[in-house]
Amino acid sequence: MKAYVYVTLKRTVLDAQGQTIADALRRMYQGVADVRQGKYFVLTIDDGLEKTAAEAEVARIAREVLTNPVIEDFSFRLED
Repeated sequence: MKAYVYVTLKRTVLDAQGQTIADALRRMYQGVADVRQGKYFVLTIDDGLEKTAAEAEVARIAREVLTNPVIEDFSFRLED
């Protein structure tokens, strides 16, 4: 099973890198309103783990290791 974890800065946190990218894209292309940058992780989960247990474990890993909960949010999805 694969877990795809997306980590982004909270909306209340200034995203200087995202703003720089947005500024560059606006000069080069039409229609770009905003850019938020983040991190992306792919975790391979042991197939012996039940889906609900895997979801709980991935959420715990993301909360405790992959993010700084003061400034970052995360979301994830699982695929068989």
